Amino acid sequence: MSESVKRDIEIRRPGPTSTGKALVRMALAIVVLGGGVAALNWGLSSRKAPSAAAPGAASVPVIAGAATMRDLPVWLSGIGTVTPLNAVDVKVRVDGQLQSVAFTEGQEVAAGQLLAQIDARPYQASLAQAQANRQRDLAQFANAQQEVARASKLMNAGAGTSQNFDTMKAQQAALQATLDADQAAIDSARLNLEFTRIVSPLAGRVGLRQIDPGSIVHASDAAGLVTITEMAPIAVLFSLPQDELAAVAEGQRDGALPVAVDTRDGAKHIADGQLVFINSSVDQTNGQIQLKAVFDNPDRALWPGEFVSARVLVRTDRDATVVPAQAVQTGQNGLYVYALKPDDTVAPQPVTTGPTVTGFTEIRSGLAPGQRVVLDGQSRLAPGTHVTIAPDAPPSATPVPGAPS
Repeated sequence: MSESVKRDIEIRRPGPTSTGKALVRMALAIVVLGGGVAALNWGLSSRKAPSAAAPGAASVPVIAGAATMRDLPVWLSGIGTVTPLNAVDVKVRVDGQLQSVAFTEGQEVAAGQLLAQIDARPYQASLAQAQANRQRDLAQFANAQQEVARASKLMNAGAGTSQNFDTMKAQQAALQATLDADQAAIDSARLNLEFTRIVSPLAGRVGLRQIDPGSIVHASDAAGLVTITEMAPIAVLFSLPQDELAAVAEGQRDGALPVAVDTRDGAKHIADGQLVFINSSVDQTNGQIQLKAVFDNPDRALWPGEFVSARVLVRTDRDATVVPAQAVQTGQNGLYVYALKPDDTVAPQPVTTGPTVTGFTEIRSGLAPGQRVVLDGQSRLAPGTHVTIAPDAPPSATPVPGAPS
């Protein structure tokens, strides 16, 4: 066979066909597609939350604590305003020139202490004139008494008439009335003279002076000399929702309820006092009831006009079952806690709660004292989850008596 024929045969020898290559590509695509579908199925299945922990799952670290029994004080809180029991705008009661001022702004004064002095000379002169008038009329009255006595003797002796006697008696009575008027004028003049000394009507703190010495003042002036504010004792007016009225009224039947006052942000305790007044009606605009408490305030810790946080102790629940507030969770069926079982698994346990005070919630039903519950880490738990108690769990805090809720 010639060389040319051999070459022609080699050129025409069949190699891998295009059909075979297509089949290989299809097989590879099927493998890749199958892997993607499997991955997608795994991702979707991983999003489904199990209703219970899978057997053999790893333990979840949590912080746990036990329900305890303690006396739980129940406080009701509201924002209040410090209000003085008495605040008096001191005004002058007579006209004249203000000679001097005897106080310093911001000074604490006692009741009856001199505050200012008005020029008293015109009123001293009026008093002297009234006294002189009385002395004159008193002399005339004494003479009238003697005339009545003589007229009586003459009438009894038949030398005088009864008409003359009656005239003398009428003159005596008129002079007696004049003496009474003179005494009233003296009392009025003496009173006006006393009014030239302006004294404090109560013990308290002096405010800003409104009138300067040397000014002419009048009893009809609208502006007063100064305002005196009683600082001790002092009151706090605060409001509570009308739904709390029954609890306050019931607690007050056993005596005055204690009231504690803190700074407006609740960061610092200021004073302790007693509830003295519950308003006779509820404010219909906001559904609040106003209450009033009184405080001794010897250190002037409460200041008029100050906003404070007031709380009243309405009752104390004795031997209440309590847990830290963070143990109580909210679910579709209400409140519950994760209770620890002896095998270190957890189960949701429905509870009925009472008030929360100082970070502790009262459990009225559903949990017994000493029963352990999860305090932190609930977000990773499911019924039956095996847990591990964290070794560095902080101890449960102990509530301070009298602390706010």
